[in-house]
Amino acid sequence: MANIAEQVAVPNTTGRVLHWAFGYDLLAWVFCLGRERAFRENMLDLAGLRPGERVLDVGCGTGTLAIAAKRRVGAKCAVSGIDASPKMIARARKKAESNGVEVHFENAVVEQLPFAGGTFDLVLSTLMLHHLGRTARQQCLSEIRRVLKPGGRLLAVDFSEPARSGRGLLDHFHRHGHLKFSDLQCMLNDAGFPAVEIGTLGTRNLHYASARVPCCA
Repeated sequence: MANIAEQVAVPNTTGRVLHWAFGYDLLAWVFCLGRERAFRENMLDLAGLRPGERVLDVGCGTGTLAIAAKRRVGAKCAVSGIDASPKMIARARKKAESNGVEVHFENAVVEQLPFAGGTFDLVLSTLMLHHLGRTARQQCLSEIRRVLKPGGRLLAVDFSEPARSGRGLLDHFHRHGHLKFSDLQCMLNDAGFPAVEIGTLGTRNLHYASARVPCCA
């Protein structure tokens, strides 16, 4: 008998979908020069993640960041991850099981998040938004705004415009263009995030955008 999750049709995304789950983990290790764990923890620090918060990782890939978030928020708090690739979700589930943590991973698209409004305290997005065209990116940001609680936060980390041209291994990620973070800030404002902070992570042209939903929303 087929698993119920396999029978549910996942809406199509107009963004680029990565399916090479094993290679993704290897590339992440290379990208972070073997310091992937420190990179993840720094991201969670930047997001201000606290015990007791509910977290969603959009475009979660193989689930490493969501698993790290689960360890920080505690056993009683829900952490979820979604990705458009079934292969990524399958690997994320196996990884969570082998690490003995409970994270809800679901095959879904960022343009139509399968959660009720006001569900999460924090949404994370890592190296995902540059895979989306402008329309899909705006839909994604609006959906993130919808599922965040009043006072909830978003931390998005991605590649900014390149300081140089090249065709190295990591240039594979830039097929759909880099993000203009000044443009991203305007899109976040349009999606209902009046307060947006933009900054650099100081490595490999990575920047971040930190945004918060008004507490009275």
